[in-house]
Amino acid sequence: PLAPGEGITAQSGAFERDPQESSTTDEELSRAGSPGSRGGGGSSTTPDYGEKRLPQALIIGVKKGGTRALLEAIRAHPDVRAVGTEPHFFDRNYEKGLEWYRNVMPKTLDGQITMEKTPSYFVTNEAPRRIHSMAKDTKLIVVVRNPVTRAISDYTQTLSKKPEIPTFEVLAFKNRTLGLIDASWSAIRIGIYALHLENWLQYFPLSQILFVSGERLITDPAGEMAKVQDFLGLKRIVTEKHFYFNKTKGFPCLKKPEDSSAPRCLGKSKGRTHPKIDPDVIHRLRKFYKPFNVMFYQMTGQDFQWEQEESDK
Repeated sequence: PLAPGEGITAQSGAFERDPQESSTTDEELSRAGSPGSRGGGGSSTTPDYGEKRLPQALIIGVKKGGTRALLEAIRAHPDVRAVGTEPHFFDRNYEKGLEWYRNVMPKTLDGQITMEKTPSYFVTNEAPRRIHSMAKDTKLIVVVRNPVTRAISDYTQTLSKKPEIPTFEVLAFKNRTLGLIDASWSAIRIGIYALHLENWLQYFPLSQILFVSGERLITDPAGEMAKVQDFLGLKRIVTEKHFYFNKTKGFPCLKKPEDSSAPRCLGKSKGRTHPKIDPDVIHRLRKFYKPFNVMFYQMTGQDFQWEQEESDK
């Protein structure tokens, strides 16, 4: 069993990548690295000179944690250039080779950091070894949020694309009567952060991994971005003045640079209304995740207070 006090049957194939995640096409990637594309860097007005380099920092996860919000915010920094689309190199396109990967990247000048984000890397068994073999000093960023709300958000995204899928309650259990959680369902599996982190710690020291709170990215974006900039060795340029709170969406939006007053919010797909989930199912999921959360807090040396957050409700 994966957790004390819960009967779980997770097959050996349970921790493979999520087939529900949308693919980034080669065409999108070639556009991302092309001159003048917004996908190419921190600002659409950045001149197209410099050279393409392999990324020195990666946002490796997690799906529905807040990785897009983090990427958009860090791209506001003049010393960061990042691909807007997800290259999926270390999970789906690895056989294309490092030159293909380098070519997808935007051009950078000396002193600028090249970045990309692909949230499925965190749950891909081969990703840590492959990234380590590219550059063992690569800096890794993981955005995590309460695994119960993350699972519901994941399900909500899938439901918007496939309205015919079963209910969350049906998918979450192997056996509802016995309370057996189905840990092989990707929406549940991704949130077992301690399990996935073990895989990364075989190749990277904790000092090379930054854990960003998806919750604090909403309540205090500037505070979380200060940590990200410090971790990347950047001057703190992305601050409070870059954000304003959008009451309709329920999370912060990024203001455009000084030359434009129009803010940039995340797309329509962000901030979807979650379906109402049976409170008993939520209770069982909290109980299921609790030992893993505690283990994750111990491994990272950070308490994300997910249990406290739930007892406040």
